[in-house]
Amino acid sequence: MEAASALERLGGVATAGEVAALSSRQRVRSAVARGEIVRLHRGRLALASAATARKDAAAVSGVVSHLSAALHWGWKVAWVPELVWVTVPRTRHPRAFRSGRVRLVFADLAPDQVTDGVTSPLRTVLDCAEELRTAAAHERGPGSAQSREVAGHATHLAANPFESVLRAIVLEFPHLRAEPQGAVVTRHRTYHPDLLVRRLQLALEADSWEFHTGKDAHARDCVRYTELTLAGWRVLRFTWEQVMQHPAYVREVLAVVGADRAA
Repeated sequence: MEAASALERLGGVATAGEVAALSSRQRVRSAVARGEIVRLHRGRLALASAATARKDAAAVSGVVSHLSAALHWGWKVAWVPELVWVTVPRTRHPRAFRSGRVRLVFADLAPDQVTDGVTSPLRTVLDCAEELRTAAAHERGPGSAQSREVAGHATHLAANPFESVLRAIVLEFPHLRAEPQGAVVTRHRTYHPDLLVRRLQLALEADSWEFHTGKDAHARDCVRYTELTLAGWRVLRFTWEQVMQHPAYVREVLAVVGADRAA
């Protein structure tokens, strides 16, 4: 897998080791040399758009914000934004901006909410949360109720964006009532599957195989699956491609499970 594709799968920000595990160290070095990915602070890598974000924001006298700011701070996102999110003062007129590279948000920021041309970590979190709530509240038509349900169930317990997307799909099935990172006591230890439906003794896992590339990690994963099964739990494992690119398959499986356990 190419390094840039691996980095996008990992949430847009990752360490060189994480990217190399999906690609290779040589591909990582080549992608950096070609400018496809860039090195951030603390040894993290990001897609090239992160390197130009502050320049694009400065061109319209704004600051990097929202998802683009999240990438700047080294946080993973479910989907890497195609445009740079930029916040500008409310007094600026929309027609004053000509760049097709930015997505504008109008808000007045206090000095302590901006750090070197980027919204502060706290402001970034608040902006992203507000954007989620606002988008859900204004959505209309089929699926709008589910969107508001997902927004209302936002949680810090998800380990990564991939897992968050799986949970959003599961929330489309209210009767499942999935619990994130719930505890399951087995013969030898306690596990915390990504999602639990206790009523059905069903565990759902966002199967992030990029973190199980070594022999020891793979062995631990097999033990985890076996112990959960022996404890009476049915375990469903979904890959990144299934959740992010083929969610219809995930919905089909959940519909079958729901119908099967209801019978």
